[in-house]
Amino acid sequence: MFSKIDEAMQRYVDDEILPGVSYQILKGSEIVHAGQVGYADIESKTPLQDDAIFRIASNTKLMTSVVLMMLYERGSFDLNDPLANYLPEFTDMLVLPKDAARIEDATPAANPILIRHLLSHSAGLSYGFVEPDSIIDQAYNAASLGGLAGIDTDLETYTHALARLPLAFEPGSGWRYSVATDVCARLVEVLSGQKFDVCLAKMLLEPLGLIDTGFFVPEDKISRLTTLYTPVHPFEPMKSGLTVAPMFGERASTQKPKFLSGGGGLVSTLPDYSRFIQMIINDGHWGGRQYLLPETLKLMRENQLAEGVVVNFPFWPMPGTVFGLGFALKEKPSEAESALAVNEYHWGGLMGTHSWIAPQADIAALCFTQRFPGFWHPYSHEFKRLVYEAAEIGF
Repeated sequence: MFSKIDEAMQRYVDDEILPGVSYQILKGSEIVHAGQVGYADIESKTPLQDDAIFRIASNTKLMTSVVLMMLYERGSFDLNDPLANYLPEFTDMLVLPKDAARIEDATPAANPILIRHLLSHSAGLSYGFVEPDSIIDQAYNAASLGGLAGIDTDLETYTHALARLPLAFEPGSGWRYSVATDVCARLVEVLSGQKFDVCLAKMLLEPLGLIDTGFFVPEDKISRLTTLYTPVHPFEPMKSGLTVAPMFGERASTQKPKFLSGGGGLVSTLPDYSRFIQMIINDGHWGGRQYLLPETLKLMRENQLAEGVVVNFPFWPMPGTVFGLGFALKEKPSEAESALAVNEYHWGGLMGTHSWIAPQADIAALCFTQRFPGFWHPYSHEFKRLVYEAAEIGF
């Protein structure tokens, strides 16, 4: 039943489009199929194993969002609380008018950033690479605050610097992929009184048994870290040819980074991340412990965007997609997508790690590779299409 999926993933490796792929398919919260093809390192011909460690980039965001919502359940904050109640540096923010010609054209924002805005990327923050020629992203990059800037400071220092930049739009009035989840990580620190990595480990990673997930790779596990590759032809995603990514060619640091990015800093394995996804599928319960209440997860799967606002990337079309609290939500599948995809919730990482849950079909799937850029690469679309085709037949 799953042979088409196995063959397709192997083809991407054979055609030198991907170094290797590790994947799982779930029915309910039970793993019904898993596979690994290709290499963890092409040059040494090291086979990809099921315990391979991946840089999961923006898949980190789901874990950060879950921990923040665990604090929400404890009564630490309300979703409609102004962010400035907890991070006063975000008081009296400025916003860029639509006709702004320069960063100095910013005017006082009429509304405060609410915590629900952070979780839904509707706060007006940006990322530095979404529209690199825009005034706002140029400002982020000039201040070394963008998502690819190699930030070397702690979260507190980062948020203070970030708050000095204007917003791209009035909070709650639009959607823009952003560093908002890094701000969520700082909010976790303030609410918990702990450093973000400590709180994440105590509340989620350790009790869930995610032994290979963290902000750095210990020396005794470095041999399991996959090499990150970039395409020789970056604008032709289906053309053969890979080379070690120059930005990340060195093995990941064995020391904890200064910047504990809640938006993209974690490494993990497919089995670790799969257990996290299984907990979510299982209404927040796993191993005799309730991490989130079912009603909280339901709230996270509800659209938080203003009327008429949808998820929109200039270079990654995502039709029929809105955003909840940490999750992208598929409201209306396109004609090219399975009808079973309605209400699917998901996210992925820039280096090629993807996960999604489809309640209509009672299935979920994960596919991990290490290609930069790898978010929304055709391999993930084909993998998803083939999984849905198998689900339509029945498994």
